[in-house]
Formats: sequence, C-alpha cells, structure tokens
Amino acid sequence: MSLRLGDTAPNFKATTTAGNIDFYEYLGTGWGVLFSHPADYTPVCTTELGKTALLQDEFAKRNVKVLAVSVDPLDKHLGWVKDINETQHVTVGFPIIADSDKTVANLYGMIHPNASETFTVRSLFVIGPDKKVKLTITYPASTGRNFIEVLRVIDSLQLTANFSVATPADWKEGEDVIVVPAVSTEDAIKKFPKGVKVVKPYLRYTPQPNK
Repeated sequence: MSLRLGDTAPNFKATTTAGNIDFYEYLGTGWGVLFSHPADYTPVCTTELGKTALLQDEFAKRNVKVLAVSVDPLDKHLGWVKDINETQHVTVGFPIIADSDKTVANLYGMIHPNASETFTVRSLFVIGPDKKVKLTITYPASTGRNFIEVLRVIDSLQLTANFSVATPADWKEGEDVIVVPAVSTEDAIKKFPKGVKVVKPYLRYTPQPNK
C-alpha cells in the first residue's frame, strides 16, 4: 500500500513499550508523527530516537504525539530503550511499536522491497486531527532524519490549516508568510490587518497572522 497526502491514515492496534494501544485513541484529537526504523540496536536509529526524546517537549507544545515503529519484538525494544537513554542522555517517553508481524509496516508501505525485503525504510508520516496524512518523508536506511525540519513542517501545517496562507522556502516560525492565490489582494488587505506586501500580483507577503 502506498499512502499519499490526503489519504486517511489506517488505524491499528499494537503492542508497544508503553503497553497496548489503539492508534486513533492514542492520537485523540491531536496531531501525530509515526516513524519507522530498520532495526533495533542500530547506530543511526539510536541517534534518531535520542533526538526525538530530546524534542519531546517541543512536540507536546504543538499537540503532537510521537510513535516509533520497528519490526523487532517488544523485549528487544525494551532493552534498546535502555541503551538509547544511556548513550543519548535522554529518557524516551514515547511508545515504540513492536511490529514483528509487519502489520503496521505493510499498512503504511514502510517496506520497500528494492531497498530491503525484511526491514522498514526510514518512513515518517505526519497525521492531522482529521486522521489524514499531511506529510510523508522517506529516507534511506543510511541517512538519519532531521527532526528540526519535522517540527518546522508541523509549524507550517498547523499554521496553514487555520489561515489562508502558505509558507515560503526555508520559512521558520515567526517569519513572514505568503498569501494564497485564492485570496485577492483587496480581500487580503482586509483579512490581514498587519499589512500585505505585494511583490507580484501572485506573490504577496504578510506577517505571520497568529503572532
């Protein structure tokens, strides 16, 4: 199965390091990040889960719940978490799904046969409160992900879900945003009282509206 943007994220029940969960119930009315790892006790994965643990408060501020998934069994996960906490100087406070039967991996298309027939690639999904897929990122097994970029994209997704704006290249929280083409300049001036800078009729900037 190949999930695309706008598709409904499949629900599932799973055993995790935090007990048994129902994915939809776990997310509740908030946002979610589901990301996969090729295997436990691997160096890049260890640093990724450590970085995610360091950013737990940042995800929580954005009403985002995080879940990791690997096709290894629960007992391996529990041992690996101890290593992550020790080597990365963190406390992993989010669930890691034990997906030994590859149910979640197959639901989300996390196994790419040309890369590996048995292990998941580094797939990451951002899921909105409506349970729709808002972002997909897939890295090769050899390359660790940039979780600051994941937070940046979540900031953009949450902003653009509530206002008629888009975010330009390299945008960061607090910077100017772009008025979407569907809003006329006349309406934009009324809609965005902080001001509208018209560079071209199709390229108009306004200060971030929720700041």
